[in-house]
Amino acid sequence: MKMIVPAMLCALAAPAAAVYAQTAGSELNATQSLGRQIFAQSCGVCHLAPSMNAKTYGPPLNKASAAGNDEVMRAFIVNGTDRMPAFKYYLKPAEIDAIIAYARTVPAPVVRAANEPQK
Repeated sequence: MKMIVPAMLCALAAPAAAVYAQTAGSELNATQSLGRQIFAQSCGVCHLAPSMNAKTYGPPLNKASAAGNDEVMRAFIVNGTDRMPAFKYYLKPAEIDAIIAYARTVPAPVVRAANEPQK
């Protein structure tokens, strides 16, 4: 059995990234489109599910991430956390801004009560 190399992981995440990006709508400006591309390349391996019902390493990112605070999201991306690497030496400030601009276009998931029937 062959091992999957990192480039292959990006290829596997790409279809999921496309589905995720579509939920944000097709009316993205240039900055948001760049953010979607960088997100898929740099963030998608952890923040996008590679297939249906698969678990992700990190939470899905959307307009409600970091309580909707751009500066908090920027701090997470720049400095990382115990479970996430810092991107301050990998991404330029404009690229980080683009990721945040894109994430703010992605709708937050609808949370249903446990007893609420599915439609």
